[in-house]
Amino acid sequence: MGIQNFPAALQPIIQQGFLDREFQQALSSRLGYRACADREAVAVGIGETLTKTRAGLRPSVTTPVPAASNTNLDNGLTPGNWGVEQYTLTINHYAATTDLNMVTSRVGIASQFLQNAYVNGEQAARSLDELARNALFTAYSGGNTRVRTTLAAAGPNLAVDDVRGFQTTFVYGVQNPVGPSATLTVTVGGNSYTLVGVSVDATNNSTAAAIGGMSGVLTFSANVSVADGTAGNAVVATNAPAIVRPSQRASTSQLVAADTLTMSCLLDAVAKLRVNAVPEIEGAYNCYLDPISARQLFDDNDFRQLFQGATSANEVFRHGMVNDFLGLRFVPTTQAYVQPHPSLSGLMVRRPIVCGQGALIEGDFAGMAADDVAPKDSIVTIVDGVAMVTREPIDRLQQIIAQSWYWIGGFCAPTDTTTNPTTVSTASGAAYKRAVMLEHIG
Repeated sequence: MGIQNFPAALQPIIQQGFLDREFQQALSSRLGYRACADREAVAVGIGETLTKTRAGLRPSVTTPVPAASNTNLDNGLTPGNWGVEQYTLTINHYAATTDLNMVTSRVGIASQFLQNAYVNGEQAARSLDELARNALFTAYSGGNTRVRTTLAAAGPNLAVDDVRGFQTTFVYGVQNPVGPSATLTVTVGGNSYTLVGVSVDATNNSTAAAIGGMSGVLTFSANVSVADGTAGNAVVATNAPAIVRPSQRASTSQLVAADTLTMSCLLDAVAKLRVNAVPEIEGAYNCYLDPISARQLFDDNDFRQLFQGATSANEVFRHGMVNDFLGLRFVPTTQAYVQPHPSLSGLMVRRPIVCGQGALIEGDFAGMAADDVAPKDSIVTIVDGVAMVTREPIDRLQQIIAQSWYWIGGFCAPTDTTTNPTTVSTASGAAYKRAVMLEHIG
């Protein structure tokens, strides 16, 4: 059989001579975002979108019942109700496949079948991790943006860099599109305004487009002053999640070269999770960060001083990372969002994120491996919630098999609007409370 009869992509692996009879694995990403998701099965026969309801708590009672009012059938008490909030989980179908000719593969240097299985598994794991990351950052970077174009004169329409987080608001715990009947309070510059409309630009000019940002126009019920509507000023929704930046920078564009990651920023993030009573993940909060962010910690004086003279110092610096330290579990990842600085050439903005339990919900469709979908004699294996499928040869010569994977599910970031100062005294007004994003230069 001549080598010219093989597909061009396979010809290099069947050379004669000293070709090693083993495939060398390519570089692969370090994953982790999916680990902070609570997994739930999406039952069969309930559609593609599932709306889940979370019950809130009632305020504390610290005032005694007056003796004079403890009469009649109601004993002087007024019935009250607990609040609810809802979030939506949508499942979709994700899949990929590759073909393998079992006859021609026998001439190769090693098992292409096993290599296909490895590559499919890595692709599936990385795909799900990116879906988890996208859902997490979309929620926890929303409601925080800046003015893109300075107003020529006071007016109600303001061009901003990213409209995510401003498009919906919560009415009795249910997300509704922002409009005249469902308004949102937004701080622009130094003053508060009432948001009544949002439009997305036909051409996306967001400097955060690489991480899902969408430029657009916010419409307020009253004119925004020129002083507040100056380019670069922060625009923050009243229910926006917390973002920690060095030196208390108000927006991404205000970061400067010296604003690197410090232990102080990480401890601020932990404090913000704890004041909202966010539970830990097996005893610590997960901090997802890329290697550059991790490296900067070892230049921070507070971080180094913490381990100066400690018996654990050698272990910390030998491995370049420390786990379960001060309530944090560091999870290095190569999937972290990185973007060029909006205005300073050559600088990159990096975004570690600290997550508590329940920061994400993963919904896995319960019917993926059902008998009517995958008959008993089919070669379907469920690995970590993903279906790995091998289809037998059905071509005329019964030589070509298909190796595939698929996953039916989705990720969403649930809200905690019912956790507020009336039930948890230290709680913030953020709708999304279970993670804190950090921004720094690196």
